[in-house]
Amino acid sequence: MTADSRRPKAAMLVAQRIVRDIGRDTLAPGDLLPPERTMLEKYNVGRGTLREALRLLEFQGVIALKPGPRGGPVLLDPDASHLASTVVLLMQLKKAPFQTIVEVRNALEPMISCLAAERITDDALGELDDTIGQMRTNLDDQTVFLEANKRFHDVIAWSSGNPLFGYIVDSLLGIMDGTVIGIDYPAPRRAAIITAHEEILAALSKRDPAESELRMREHIDAYTRYARRKYPDVLTQVIPWTSPYQ
Repeated sequence: MTADSRRPKAAMLVAQRIVRDIGRDTLAPGDLLPPERTMLEKYNVGRGTLREALRLLEFQGVIALKPGPRGGPVLLDPDASHLASTVVLLMQLKKAPFQTIVEVRNALEPMISCLAAERITDDALGELDDTIGQMRTNLDDQTVFLEANKRFHDVIAWSSGNPLFGYIVDSLLGIMDGTVIGIDYPAPRRAAIITAHEEILAALSKRDPAESELRMREHIDAYTRYARRKYPDVLTQVIPWTSPYQ
């Protein structure tokens, strides 16, 4: 076995050590990692292996490589875009249809809303109110409307206090509304969405888990009925990995 064939495994091990050290050293997004010379000595590897490890972390959105004499690897706050790409790739390989996303929403979002009712902050409630205002103001602009809609669900997911729920919902937001495969939302449907969001916000503001779960379930059920009635063929479509949401 050649050194080159061993490098990916060695690089992954180094990447894992770097991540452990990031946590141990309590680095924050925006902080520089140690310079290359320091890491070569610390991890006792060659320059090629270290750079491959850094490229792995860059690909995962963990770091950015800042150029220049005072540059180097900078720690980022990873978003869910890499998870989204991987999820859709796996779904396409399994020939999983859009119905799969619908079922995930039905199962997860009501429970997430229940948790959020107990943990949501006043600032997050303010963000939710802002998204509803944006949706109301841009009722005739579907692009802006749906961006605000996504933000509404994203804030609730992260307010659950469970980062895994946050990343899962965040990773699926670009495809959950179905617009990437043809689902459209006329003005009456958009108005109904605003009403549902207002009801969910009211339940969350009261910190009422049961009502928050119920209102979210009603909202997702209404979406599911709409998709099945108006776009039954879309539910059976496989979302391609090259969808423009990525």
